[in-house]
Amino acid sequence: MNHIAERRQEERERRHAEIIDAAEAVAAQVGLDAMTMDEVARNARLSRALLYVYFEDKPDLVFAICQRGLESLRARFEAAASRHDSGLAAIQAMGAAFVDFSREQPVHYDALARFARHSPLGQDGAANELACLQGGDSVQRIMVSCIERGIVDGSIRANVGPPGLVALTLWGYMQGIIQLATTKAAIIEHRGYDAAHLIDHALQLAAGALAPR
Repeated sequence: MNHIAERRQEERERRHAEIIDAAEAVAAQVGLDAMTMDEVARNARLSRALLYVYFEDKPDLVFAICQRGLESLRARFEAAASRHDSGLAAIQAMGAAFVDFSREQPVHYDALARFARHSPLGQDGAANELACLQGGDSVQRIMVSCIERGIVDGSIRANVGPPGLVALTLWGYMQGIIQLATTKAAIIEHRGYDAAHLIDHALQLAAGALAPR
C-alpha cells in the first residue's frame, strides 16, 4: 500500500470511529430507540449522505456500537479471569464484571442486549454484524476456557455439562438478571429487596450450581 492509500485508509478509519463516537453520545442522551441518523450526522459534523457511505442504516451503526461494547467486555473478562487461580472464582469475577459493564457502559450494554435478541444472518450478514458475532464468540471462549479450567482444578463439578453450553446458560442467566434489576427495580423493592440484593444472590446461586456437590 502506497503512502496516499495509507493516508486515505487512516482517514476512513478515523471518520468511522468519529461517527461511532457521535452515535454513542447521541444514544447516551436520548437512547438507542430515539437515536436518528440525522442526529448522528449533526453530532459528527458531516452530511447525512456521507454518513450513509460509512453505515448502511441505523441497525448497521448499532452493530458497530455493539462491536465496541463486546471488545470492552472481552477486556473486562480477560482481566477478571487473570486475577483468579480457580476456574470458579474466575467465572464469578466475570459475572461481577458483566454487571459493572452494564452499569458503567449502558449504551454498549443496550446495543449488546439488542444483538442478543437479533437473529444473525451468519456469513451473509454485513461486516459490522459479522464483527459482533465474532466479538461474542471471543467473549464466550474466555468463559469456556475458565469453565474447563474449573473442571480440571476441581472448583467446578465434572458433571456440570459441556463447557460451551454452560457458558451460554450463564450468559443468558446473567443477562436476564441484569435486565430484571434494571427494568423492575420498583417491583423488586416492593418485594422487600433491591437490585443489589438480587444481583448478589444471583451470582451466589450460579456459583452454587457450578461448585462440586
